[in-house]
Amino acid sequence: MSLQNVLEIVISGVGGQGNVRAAQMLGAAAVKAGYRVRVSDVFGIAQRGGPVLSHVRIGDVHGTMVSAHSADVVMGLEPMEALRAVSSFLKPGGTVLMSTRPVYPVEVSTGKASYPALEDILKAARMVAGRVIALDATELASSVGMPMAANVVMLGVLAGTGLLPFEAEYLRVSIREHVPRGIEENMMAFEKGMSVGKEGMAGEER
Repeated sequence: MSLQNVLEIVISGVGGQGNVRAAQMLGAAAVKAGYRVRVSDVFGIAQRGGPVLSHVRIGDVHGTMVSAHSADVVMGLEPMEALRAVSSFLKPGGTVLMSTRPVYPVEVSTGKASYPALEDILKAARMVAGRVIALDATELASSVGMPMAANVVMLGVLAGTGLLPFEAEYLRVSIREHVPRGIEENMMAFEKGMSVGKEGMAGEER
């Protein structure tokens, strides 16, 4: 991607999952690589447990928000929030990176509402996306002893797809600068995510 073009990314999840920090790390990496970047966050009613959307625009950008149905990538830290972002922002044929572990809202936990089956969520996403890479990012993060690093796993998946206009090393440096603790565990989480991203782009849909 040249500097004259724009890469549009929407990161979706719920409060407490690290959406905002993931967007900050991605934006900082792009700046280090010499790109113009705009990052904007939109919060739901409650910051913790409510929906959070982060818009990351890389390249020849001016406005902060990704327009409807123009995102090249939706990176979802929670399945239902990922699908909501897909329906609002993903361009036809775009790429979806989805962590499959749900975070149930209060209405579901109290029995007042039901949560869709994961297969139904994935099926709906595939109706719009050109490729969907699905994984349990929390499980991968837990395997290196850092369950809260699911957002870093997902950044690794994004880097592994090859869709970013800069080398993964810029993200590695950015992560090291932004994570408050467990740097080595976070780096291992990133590398595990990268492997998933590479496999997802090289083979059949995950």
